[in-house]
Amino acid sequence: MMKKLILTVALASAAAFVSAQDMMSKRGTPILPESGDWSIGFDAAPLLEYFGNFFNQAGNNSANAMYQENHTIVGKIMKDENTAMRVKIRLGIGSYKQENLVTQDGSTSTPPATVVDSWKSSNTNVTLGAGLQKYRGKGRLKGFYGAEAGIMFGGGKHTYEYGNAFSTTYPMPTTSDWDNYDPSSGTYVFGPATSRPTEEKNGSSFGISIRGFIGVEYFFAPKLSIGAEYGWGLGLTSWGEGETTTEYWNGTGVATSTNKTGKASDFGLDVDNAGGAVVLSAYF
Repeated sequence: MMKKLILTVALASAAAFVSAQDMMSKRGTPILPESGDWSIGFDAAPLLEYFGNFFNQAGNNSANAMYQENHTIVGKIMKDENTAMRVKIRLGIGSYKQENLVTQDGSTSTPPATVVDSWKSSNTNVTLGAGLQKYRGKGRLKGFYGAEAGIMFGGGKHTYEYGNAFSTTYPMPTTSDWDNYDPSSGTYVFGPATSRPTEEKNGSSFGISIRGFIGVEYFFAPKLSIGAEYGWGLGLTSWGEGETTTEYWNGTGVATSTNKTGKASDFGLDVDNAGGAVVLSAYF
């Protein structure tokens, strides 16, 4: 009886020791994240595909670190071992300029002289989100649940300038067709135009989202995990009215007209799977 008791105690102690060791690497590094740790998330699919192709000797793809959410940095801040604050941020401001050489109207030289048409665009895209995530369970496999909310807004415009002006002599000036790119010459097609855009304003966009989520995260190495989640919530996005300004020759001078674009909105309340992403999270 005493031998059985001693054996039972020994086995229990060994199990507790193994369990404790399982939460530490061989070098003594904690497997699970600790209070104050930060994390950043990636879409793990390209990495899984890369290593899968490596082992089955298929053609390897690039092991890209893709966004967990499109053009958005997604991370967490550990408040304690079972609580994390989620954060999402995108601050996108961009501009672009394209120049195109077109034949100068009235040129008699060989080759004909050219002038420059230009197209400038600018855009803004901002996403901000925050939420609270709670963990449950023991060991390397952790379940989690929580809620988050976010807002987004954006906008943009295009402006055009032309080297050949409208006039009595040239009521149809040679003009770039910005919707017709010729890859063989590396330029935009140009020709006579009866009208042409000078400015295009995109309708400003605004969106909100609120969702609850539940998922699982497995820590396969010290402070490295892979996980996935489902969610349920609502999303609302609206696009404001835009406008396009066009110039043309009215027979005596240059005139302009402005056409409005319609508004749009989108609303949804449903279950989601976070874009189907399998997420790789690194804590530090």
